[in-house]
Amino acid sequence: MKKKVTSTIVFILCFIAICIVAFAGFKGFKLFSGENEVEVIPFEQQITKGLDLQGGVSVLMEVQADNVSKEELDSIKQLISLRVNGSGVGETVITEEGQKRIRVDIPGQYDSKKIVDSLSKTGDLKFVDPEGKTILTGKDVKKATAYLDESSQPQIGLEFNDAGKKKFAEATSKFIGKNIKITMDGETISDATVNTAIIDGNARIEGSKSLDDAKEKANIISAGAFPHPIKTASVRTVGAQLGNDSLPNAMKAGAIALAIIFVFMIVYYRVPGFISCMSLSLYTVMVLWAFKEIGVVLTLPGIAAFILTIGMAIDANVLIFERTREELRLGRSIASSIKLGIDNAMSSIIDSNLTTIIAALILYFFGSGSVKGFALTLLVGVVLSMVTAIFITKFFMYLALNMGILKKPSYFRVKRG
Repeated sequence: MKKKVTSTIVFILCFIAICIVAFAGFKGFKLFSGENEVEVIPFEQQITKGLDLQGGVSVLMEVQADNVSKEELDSIKQLISLRVNGSGVGETVITEEGQKRIRVDIPGQYDSKKIVDSLSKTGDLKFVDPEGKTILTGKDVKKATAYLDESSQPQIGLEFNDAGKKKFAEATSKFIGKNIKITMDGETISDATVNTAIIDGNARIEGSKSLDDAKEKANIISAGAFPHPIKTASVRTVGAQLGNDSLPNAMKAGAIALAIIFVFMIVYYRVPGFISCMSLSLYTVMVLWAFKEIGVVLTLPGIAAFILTIGMAIDANVLIFERTREELRLGRSIASSIKLGIDNAMSSIIDSNLTTIIAALILYFFGSGSVKGFALTLLVGVVLSMVTAIFITKFFMYLALNMGILKKPSYFRVKRG
């Protein structure tokens, strides 16, 4: 009796928690007011949306060089990112396409000429003294690297060419105790104090927040040191109206798909069907939360992949229920049938999902643009669908069994003679 009461309380609390989390994720809400106000922002406002969902400009830039290394391409990406973000544009998505191309998606912006002109600039890296005068440029820098020192503190190492070595030696000798700024296109990326004269052409910049921060700055400095010319390969503008129409239609399609699946599962599987709806609701929230945390850029192909993974998640539940029904038809007890049904379905669930994961990984690493976005959305959804089937649905099934709401074969739509 105690076990039944405990399972009932846990089941009800889980149901209430799922309802609250789902409502918060899709609608958002505010608690309290004034300084103590707590606001939960809905997923729609937190997840970055692609151009096809909100409109904007997509520019494909091509590096004008025969051989472009991965490090050089990363440096150019950082340079472009600094320029675009420095102009106040938010949620810009910059991705590599192949070995020489970089795609820049800028949502909410429609002046393609202005954007192309800005992206096509060579890049202007400067070392500026306390008096505001330029003492070195990117052409004087031979190499910039990021590393951790003996105390595990992030550092940026600079190596100058012969001309830069002489200029930097003169500047650091003159401005000991003062700051020398490093700027890119007018934006300050470092403002370090000169501790001693540097005459050997090798400098060290301290003060980075993390190793990743140091790497980003080093890439920007390197980009200014050896920029490759880039030109516009293509420009695509998505109108605001098309973007505004796409998202509501996509959300409506997703809501209709979920509603139809819920109705089917409850009508066909009855109590287990209701349990699967709880699992699927939690799965949907988990996927959207994962999209937000890992920075997925949601596009129409991505929404299609998301809806596809919902079908795969419910398919895993169907496998469990059908295996359980097979055991019930053989005359086994409810508890034994549920255990065997879950155990027997696991191999099929894992095998089918693993093949999809492999396909998604291939698409992600060898695809580009919307194909890559589709693959990432599919990958996240499939991994979480496995977690849902293996752990969450199983947990709810045993809770329901202990509660006594799965005590008859008829609750699984199974009749015994």
